[in-house]
Amino acid sequence: MDDKETLRVGAAVRRQRRSLGLTLAAVAARSGLSVPFLSQIENERARPSPRSLDRVAEALETTTARLRAAADSARAVDVVRGGDEDGVRRVVRGRHQLSALEFTGELDLGREFQHRNDEVMYVAEGAAEVEAEGQAYRLERGDTLFLSGGVRHRWRATVPGTRLLVVAVAEHVDATFDPRR
Repeated sequence: MDDKETLRVGAAVRRQRRSLGLTLAAVAARSGLSVPFLSQIENERARPSPRSLDRVAEALETTTARLRAAADSARAVDVVRGGDEDGVRRVVRGRHQLSALEFTGELDLGREFQHRNDEVMYVAEGAAEVEAEGQAYRLERGDTLFLSGGVRHRWRATVPGTRLLVVAVAEHVDATFDPRR
């Protein structure tokens, strides 16, 4: 891992610390490292040695490999080429904070969904009908529907060739609001 990659692990450290509900002081006590040094790591102003990163990872109940992988996914640049096939296509590959799928064709999945995090549905072509919390919404080309986490919904394409883009906060991300953080 080069110097620039090492510096970028700070965001992954911060995300993991927050997901555990820990303060910098708590991580410092667990790791034996100072609060100012941990703050510098999180703000990408300091490069932890491999041993320091091991200590941080242990304090955060994870591994250095997982912290590096989280840092790598935060930096990813990936082009996903379009296709002409009907069905479901991942628009974002890998494990990231966002999940994005494109649904193409005359789809009626015939099931109800409920996701823990927020999502947006955008109709790129055609039209769709979405039922959310007992109310029906007709969406046409260019329309967007926002659904907050926990809202039960189902949808179906109502026009042949419909293209629907669904972008959501990934399921592995805890995007619930906590005023203590």
